[in-house]
Amino acid sequence: MAVRVQFEGNNEVGVFSMLTNAYCLVAIGGSQNFYSVFEGELSDSIPVVHASIGGCRIVGRVCVGNRNGLLVPNTTTDQELQHLRNSLPDSVKIQRVEERLSALGNVVSCNDYVALVHPDLDRETEEILTDVLKVEVFRQTVASNVLVGTYCAFSNRGGLVHPKTKIQDQDELSSLLQVPLVAGTVNRGSDVIGAGMVVNDWSAFCGLDTTSTELSVIESVFKLTDAPQSAIVTDMRESLLETVS
Repeated sequence: MAVRVQFEGNNEVGVFSMLTNAYCLVAIGGSQNFYSVFEGELSDSIPVVHASIGGCRIVGRVCVGNRNGLLVPNTTTDQELQHLRNSLPDSVKIQRVEERLSALGNVVSCNDYVALVHPDLDRETEEILTDVLKVEVFRQTVASNVLVGTYCAFSNRGGLVHPKTKIQDQDELSSLLQVPLVAGTVNRGSDVIGAGMVVNDWSAFCGLDTTSTELSVIESVFKLTDAPQSAIVTDMRESLLETVS
C-alpha cells in the first residue's frame, strides 16, 4: 500500500530517498521516524541503506537504479561508494558515471526493463544504462518537460505522469513502457511526481500532504491494492485534474 511520510518537515520524499525492488536508499541525518517508516514496510524483503552521495542528502535526485544496478554521479566519494557496495545485494552492480547532467534522478526514470531519459543525455551514459541496469533506453519528454525523472514515476506494474500530459502522449509512453499510465499529482496537487514519491512493485511512499484521492489513484495505478481500477482511474482522476487545471 501507499504510505505518507515526511523528511524533516519536507514532503519531497523522492528527493531524500530512492526505492527499487532490490534495495532502498535513504538520506543520512533526518529524523529516526523517516527511516522507521521505510524499515517497517521494507526491511523484511530488501535492505534499507542510509547513504549520502557526494556529501549531499538528496540521494533520490542524484542517482538512478533498479534491481540490476545503481548509477551514481562522479561526485560520489570512494568511501560512499564502498559503503554502498558493502550494503547492497551482491547482484546489484554499482557504477560511477561521468555525465554533464549529473542529477541522474532528474534526467532518468526507469523500472527493471525500460528507462526514459532526457533527450540530451550523453550517448556514453545511455550505453552504461543499458549495460548496468539492463534496460531499453528511450529519449522522451513528459508533458514537454525534459526532466523525465522529475515529472513521472513508474514501476513494473504502473506509472504516474505529469497531470498535463496529453492523452496521446500517455498512450505513446504507456506502449513504450508496457505498463498502464495515469496523469495525476501528489502532495495536494504538486506535479513534481518523481520528487514527491518513490515506488516499487509492492509499496509506495509519498509526502504527508498527499490527499486520500491522490493516494487512491496511486494505489490503483501501481496495483498496490486489490481494488478494481476502473472507477478510481475515471472518477478520481477527473476530480484530481479539476483541482489542478
